[in-house]
Amino acid sequence: MNIDVYTDAITDSVRNAAELGDEQTRRTAAALATAIAAPARLAVLSALSDLASEVSEQLGDRRVTVRLEGTDAVVEVHDGPAPEADDTPPTFEEMTGDISRVTLRLVEQIKTRAEEAAAQSGVSLNSWVGQAVQGALREQMRYQRRADEWRWPTSKPTTTSPAPETRSDADAGVDTEKTTPTGAADADNHDTTDGTDGTDGTDGTDERHTD
Repeated sequence: MNIDVYTDAITDSVRNAAELGDEQTRRTAAALATAIAAPARLAVLSALSDLASEVSEQLGDRRVTVRLEGTDAVVEVHDGPAPEADDTPPTFEEMTGDISRVTLRLVEQIKTRAEEAAAQSGVSLNSWVGQAVQGALREQMRYQRRADEWRWPTSKPTTTSPAPETRSDADAGVDTEKTTPTGAADADNHDTTDGTDGTDGTDGTDERHTD
């Protein structure tokens, strides 16, 4: 089924509605028709994906998927029930808050491949992109945890330096006998007299007085 048949019908309706207006109105309508072509195409694909999911739930033993080939939506029927909810990647339930709108610009070829992947998963492109972002964040956090576990500690381990070896004076070869300084010994051995022989008060010179 060619999706462009339905999207062209929407854009043509916008252009036809402006035919009664002036030239500026027609140009504005043409610009609007071009702008809504991609969202309309996505809306049709999302509707088909949702319909395939509902049919799969009704069948039970078979699964219906929609994939995109160029501009054609191809419906496929697979044997076996639809995958359980546990098989789908978990979401960040702990993250709550307001939904933020993001404008995403993709190359046309990448956008087409993303639409095909979303159709094969049975979800809209918006849901598929959200799951892809969550999966990338989850993988990044898992890698970060591994990196934290493998990272070497930033601080060096503290080591206790061995105590200096205690050596006795005898082991060190030091003579522990108390010695008297040379100057002090000279002072102790020196007689209080001025004699050089230390026996009298003379200077050791034999002085004889003669008349």
